[in-house]
Amino acid sequence: METNTQPVVIVVDDEEMVVISIRAYLQLETDYRIDGFTDPEEAVKHLETHPVDVVVTDILMPKLNGVQLLAHAKRLQPEAARILLTGHADKQSAIQAINEVGVYQYLEKPWDNAQLLLVINSAIERTQLLRQLRDKIAELDAAHGNLKDIQARLIKAFL
Repeated sequence: METNTQPVVIVVDDEEMVVISIRAYLQLETDYRIDGFTDPEEAVKHLETHPVDVVVTDILMPKLNGVQLLAHAKRLQPEAARILLTGHADKQSAIQAINEVGVYQYLEKPWDNAQLLLVINSAIERTQLLRQLRDKIAELDAAHGNLKDIQARLIKAFL
């Protein structure tokens, strides 16, 4: 998987105008890379090879629904924040998404651009902090392993 420093947001909605609208707004307001998809299966393929910070998806789509898409996102990129954006105020779907895929935020259509931007900015910050934490834990694990090796050699040398 390639790495990047520019935050990446993917927007998935079977309505092309939603993808175009969100992409255009975010490109005007941020320096994030915005990748849009109208086919949720293409979005999953993208997630397999491209790191992302945030996944924004509609819930009702053909082939894969938003919860299924976010389940793939969670499996492929667990640190990426998952945002559900839907025109259907279905509490049961929201509860399912929160419980099954750890949705970061649930927003209803029509969305408020300022609120969406605030949520995405917060989500990116969360994702970056989680990645820093993961890297620090890996660093500490490696240091711990090195210390155990040194300890074993010292014990062996003195026995």
